[in-house]
Amino acid sequence: MSSPVSEAAPRPIAIFIGAPSSGKSKIGKRVARLLGSDFVDTDKRIVAVHGPITEIFASMGEPHFRELEREEVARALIEHAVVSVGGGAVMHPATRAALAGHRVVLLTTTAEAVASRLKGGNRPLLKDGGVEAWKRLVEQRTPVYESLATRSWDTSKRPIDEIAAEIAEWLQQEETR
Repeated sequence: MSSPVSEAAPRPIAIFIGAPSSGKSKIGKRVARLLGSDFVDTDKRIVAVHGPITEIFASMGEPHFRELEREEVARALIEHAVVSVGGGAVMHPATRAALAGHRVVLLTTTAEAVASRLKGGNRPLLKDGGVEAWKRLVEQRTPVYESLATRSWDTSKRPIDEIAAEIAEWLQQEETR
């Protein structure tokens, strides 16, 4: 399989957005593998340079983390890769503006499906509220996610390999248009 390649300046193949535990990293990695592309997880890059996100939140606060996140997303958007951004990255106006014109894949899931995915997680905005906190977060962010999405896939019940294959096929079709 050939990966979608543009002759212009490097740009992401697709950007994955969505709620925490919707599968952005897992599915994004699989899509990148199917396309023979690199995969960028902006949260992992932040952790590699600045330490655990929970510690950044605790010591520097959410606004500081969001600025680090905005900078990392901006760097990722000039790479030819499949990119996964943190669930809250799109809440920054500069990040929303930067995503314009890109293929943005929204992954959604239900509260029932996410309950088992959240166990033992280190998500600072969900640490004290579990599924109920997740529901509130998703309710707040959904209009933004939907406004940015080029296409959307629900990850609640279907196998992630099946979803990844569909997304990879869609991206290849988009590249030929």
